[in-house]
Amino acid sequence: MISINENLKGKVAIITGGAGVLCSAMARELARQGVKVALLGRTQEKVTSLAKEILESGGNAIGIACDVLDLDSLKEADRVIHQAFGDYDILINGAGGNHPSASTTTETFNIEDLDNPDIVSFFDLSTEGISSVFDLNFIGTLLPTQVFARRMLNRKGATIINISSMNAFTPLTKIPAYSAAKAAVSNFTQWLAVHMADANIRVNAIAPGFYLTNQNRSLLTHEDGSLTPRAQKIISQTPMKRFGDPKELLGTLIWLIDENMSGFVTGITVPVDGGFSAYSGV
Repeated sequence: MISINENLKGKVAIITGGAGVLCSAMARELARQGVKVALLGRTQEKVTSLAKEILESGGNAIGIACDVLDLDSLKEADRVIHQAFGDYDILINGAGGNHPSASTTTETFNIEDLDNPDIVSFFDLSTEGISSVFDLNFIGTLLPTQVFARRMLNRKGATIINISSMNAFTPLTKIPAYSAAKAAVSNFTQWLAVHMADANIRVNAIAPGFYLTNQNRSLLTHEDGSLTPRAQKIISQTPMKRFGDPKELLGTLIWLIDENMSGFVTGITVPVDGGFSAYSGV
């Protein structure tokens, strides 16, 4: 268990995608550290349930239904959070995900795919599907930052943490939109770090490797819990030969948030991936 960091006590954090597997682990840990946590998600029931769990554990949290692609929804969330907690210290842009409409069926193109109604090839991908995934991941990081960072300007220790991906380093097969969007998030992290340096806001990103989440569980495991061929390929390319545990992201998160530990760190994307990004495959 991570030691209690007194420098975090009383800070205010906003987490988009707050009810997801990875971000909920972050929320629980920040609350345990004494941070006031605002959980944003599309489903009120999910963020309310997590906020209740945190409150019952002695933490301080509120759950707000919010669409990160809707400016009015974000502004209303801003009003509610500010009324409850005051100005903000930490923004974690965790909303994101992929969609089948933006994915190809096969890893590589075969000429026979053009006449196969059961195959979605590169040539079948729709701009609507690509846009929906790109918007959720990139615009869904941009808009919350525009809204919430206003209350972080020139605030001691203010920091933004974006959630990138292994796809930002090397694109995975089948998911071109998600890969491109996460590459954009990492690039935006660098740009924003420079842009906000004079406003005393540090901006960094975490790039998780492969963790079992609600979004990918059916793609990586069978009903009996055994690994799918795609998951077996992932594990074979991960030197530590396993999936990550969400709790293994938390040390990196605390380090990046605490200005006493990482006060001169901005504009980086930190892989937490079991060595996946370091392994060439041979």
